Amino acid sequence: MIQTQHMIQIDWNGPYKLPELNQLTNTETDYGVYQIYGKHPVYGSNVLLYIGKADRQTFGIRISQEGWLYQNDANNLKIYIGRLHGNQPSSGSAWSSEIDLAERLLLYVHKPAHNSKSIASLVNQQLQYVHVLNWGHHRDLLPEVSGFRWTGRLDEEGYEVYRWE
Repeated sequence: MIQTQHMIQIDWNGPYKLPELNQLTNTETDYGVYQIYGKHPVYGSNVLLYIGKADRQTFGIRISQEGWLYQNDANNLKIYIGRLHGNQPSSGSAWSSEIDLAERLLLYVHKPAHNSKSIASLVNQQLQYVHVLNWGHHRDLLPEVSGFRWTGRLDEEGYEVYRWE
């Protein structure tokens, strides 16, 4: 059975500071995936702390609910927002599904410190054909991640090292 890749493209903008999030409430475009950078007691300053999604709420509303204002170095947090884009716009449940798939694959691959509950496992069946392309100001995220690479999909194929015959 041949499966096709499911391509998700994300256009990243930022950095934003927490007070600037109030402007990210456009109900037509301010949905997608976001990343937060800041200080971590083990990993240091200016590191990827969190990847989240704004699906049924805009970036401005969703990120303000996370409680980042109460972090000890909240003034130095940097937030990058990623909006889905491409030549085939999706809407409704398809858009929500793409936001969810992109967030889960990005979480699994990058393993931010404050997402410890979400990075433990990856559902191979749902993500093995997902391919995420990060454009714009994607910061420390890899420019391209593939479920084909990060799931156990290739482990099941019986691959061997090539031999000269």
